[in-house]
Amino acid sequence: MKPTFPVRKIHLPSYLLTLGFIFFVALLYSEDLSCIFKQPFQHSQQLLLQQPTTTEEKDTHVPFAVGKTARGCNIFAGKWVYDEEARPLYEEQECPYIQPQLTCQEHGRPDNKYQHWRWQPHGCSIQSFNATFMWEMLRGKRMMFVGDSLNRGQYVSMVCLLHRVIPEKAKSMKDFDSHTVFRAEEYNASIEFYWAPFLLQSNSDNAIVHRVKDRLVRADSINTHGQYWKGVDIIVFNTYLWWMTGRKMKILHGSFEDEEKDITELVTEEAYRLTLQSMKKWVEENMDPDKTRVFFSSMSPTHEKSIEWGGEPGGNCYNETTPIEDPTYWGNSSRKSIMKVISEEFSKTKVPITFINITQLSEYRKDAHTMIYKKQWNPPTPEQLANPASYADCVHWCLPGLQDTWNELLYTKLFFP
Repeated sequence: MKPTFPVRKIHLPSYLLTLGFIFFVALLYSEDLSCIFKQPFQHSQQLLLQQPTTTEEKDTHVPFAVGKTARGCNIFAGKWVYDEEARPLYEEQECPYIQPQLTCQEHGRPDNKYQHWRWQPHGCSIQSFNATFMWEMLRGKRMMFVGDSLNRGQYVSMVCLLHRVIPEKAKSMKDFDSHTVFRAEEYNASIEFYWAPFLLQSNSDNAIVHRVKDRLVRADSINTHGQYWKGVDIIVFNTYLWWMTGRKMKILHGSFEDEEKDITELVTEEAYRLTLQSMKKWVEENMDPDKTRVFFSSMSPTHEKSIEWGGEPGGNCYNETTPIEDPTYWGNSSRKSIMKVISEEFSKTKVPITFINITQLSEYRKDAHTMIYKKQWNPPTPEQLANPASYADCVHWCLPGLQDTWNELLYTKLFFP
């Protein structure tokens, strides 16, 4: 008869159970805990931005991909390196498609250092931009940017990067109200922009006259604009700046033509969520994940308060000529709630949407804005001229400059995901 041994129940020490519980809660509520312990939220925010926020793309087939970025390489985490040899990628005067609101040298900017900074990811590199290769990949295809003026700036940057390899007689740029089309005839390809600052129909949809303070967005109206996006092979969405009104967003239920309008007010985050849900639905119904690619660009930051990066109170981006060097700098914390909405919504997509994180790398670039060096809608007043910072544009970016890097990142995720 075999001897029997008593079965011992294993009891974990209570301190291990306690530590395990604390670790679990910390994962769930890391951002809240960081406030409790008075730690800056920048690190958790960086992790939010750097982690995949959308359905993972299939390894077996990613349309347009010809290779892969090295495993473990986060192309959105890095630093800016001053490079006079490789930057800029083109000269301002060489690209006739840049709007006068973005031509800083032409409008008197005294320095050009902002053109010479190159983004260098930690421990790896992004792919070198090759215009001829990209046109070959776009042969017979349409690529479209959809969004506001910041997305239009990225679109113009892309055209500037691509147009030089196309003979003068074989290229054209035409405007059709909200729709701008650059065509390369020999490739039967187009790079396009569609003005839709909210993606949904709004009272700000006029591509020329759209300075509207009392903004009104129509619910469930994605197809108003979406009908013009159908048939594209690559689409790049952005929407952020126009939502930042500082007050609740007005949502229209029904038609703009209704005499009595049914309007509700939502906090910005919930109105923004409804738009992302509409965008996702449109993508799921109109974009074939086996043939097409969908991208969403994160928020383009502003630099309205120099005190945020250690500058003098009352200042802004005006006269800034170097990037912020603090790698933990994040800027205005109000963007945190919008990033949370993006992360929550994109984690539930049924088709892949590639997230292009341009936010933090752009946070460092307080030097890259158009400031006062642009075509002004209205001539500055004597009071403004006496205080240039009072009318400096710390929202838009000079070209060539930062937005060329956005397109290098887009290029890398398109062809080397």
